[in-house]
Amino acid sequence: MNVSDLRGILAYIPQFREKVFVIAIDGAIVACENFSNLVLDLAVLRSVAIKVVLVHGIAHQLKQLAALLDTDLSDTTGIGVTDQKTFELSLMASSKVSFQILEALSSSDLKACITNAIVAHPFGIVGGIDYQLTGRVKKIDVSFIEHLLQKNIIPVISPIGYDGEGKSYRINSDAVAQSVAEALHAEKLIYLCPYPGILNEEGKLIRELDVAAAQEFHKNCSKNLPEVIHSKLEHAIHACKNGVNRVHVLDGRMDEALLSEIFSNRGIGTMIYANQYESIRQARKKDIGAILKLIQEPIEADEILPRKGSDIARDLPFYYVFERDNQIVGCMAIYPYPKTSQAELGCLSVAKNYENQGIGRKLMKFAEKISSEQGFKQLFLLSTRAYVYFMQKGGFKEADPSILPLERRIKYEKNGRKSKVLYKVLN
Repeated sequence: MNVSDLRGILAYIPQFREKVFVIAIDGAIVACENFSNLVLDLAVLRSVAIKVVLVHGIAHQLKQLAALLDTDLSDTTGIGVTDQKTFELSLMASSKVSFQILEALSSSDLKACITNAIVAHPFGIVGGIDYQLTGRVKKIDVSFIEHLLQKNIIPVISPIGYDGEGKSYRINSDAVAQSVAEALHAEKLIYLCPYPGILNEEGKLIRELDVAAAQEFHKNCSKNLPEVIHSKLEHAIHACKNGVNRVHVLDGRMDEALLSEIFSNRGIGTMIYANQYESIRQARKKDIGAILKLIQEPIEADEILPRKGSDIARDLPFYYVFERDNQIVGCMAIYPYPKTSQAELGCLSVAKNYENQGIGRKLMKFAEKISSEQGFKQLFLLSTRAYVYFMQKGGFKEADPSILPLERRIKYEKNGRKSKVLYKVLN
């Protein structure tokens, strides 16, 4: 890890300190070579005061046991029918994985405890089918888990639930993780699995989905997803709709995947998020440094006029920033010309890593909305290199410089940039 990586992590610490992260680890990830590195990542999370709860799966180990014993399984996921033989092997697999996790955590001096915090009931008889020893989450013992967290002990939760009368049931681990995250009001629910995340129909990674988009994707495209990913997407949607801000699905086999996903704006997997994830707001004094960083490259490329911190400070009431996950990734300015009922859209810039994600269009739409609400009839801008973008994506049209307000036209003629003048009539 280099210095810039460390600085990136430090930027997130105030935001995540003392927050609960529920991390769901597929059994296949516990069995992979990268698991020891993953435990080191967990140690990093604990070192910056993030409260970690681990939920593990057992499907991989269950299949291995069945192959070793040359026996058939009625179900491996905790979703279908769990007969007595499959349940007994599930208990063996669960015990094995839980203790593997304890051993690994101990090697990094992390204290942990296997819990019976899941209160379960039988899944029951559905559609005439008796699901036998398959269970469903009835309740989470929140006070028990919170007590462990207060003592700096990592709760380790298996996909086995208990009904309080001496009976236990096999439960789907994705559902367990979702229920735990909701009950604890977790900041994040992170699914670590042997897939890069959620892929679209072209096989490309989908980096972000809000709840509405995730539901639409689940409705139209989920039939082509692997069963493991289908399950995680379904539970991610449910979690986000019930108070969990962010759900991440990523490849736990990749070294530093967990840290890269948590401590960067971009991430490496798929994130499903609640609607409050992004916002546009008026800039504040503390944002000046971030704005200067955003516009540095466009200034060097002669796309926008040079600006200093003092220039931005002077015009700060006219600046707006686009935040994603509390990080500024876009900015713009709206300069008013009340005498002519015109407003100028200027200094629009989007961070390199966030280009082609619709942020520029959202900023333009917001500029139109604000300008219209303030009584302006026309929005104009000047562009030397990005004018095609503004015309195609924003609906702006080219005009003669004579449409500019007098004071702006004087500046235009004086700087000699010969920018194209674009305008849009506001409703």
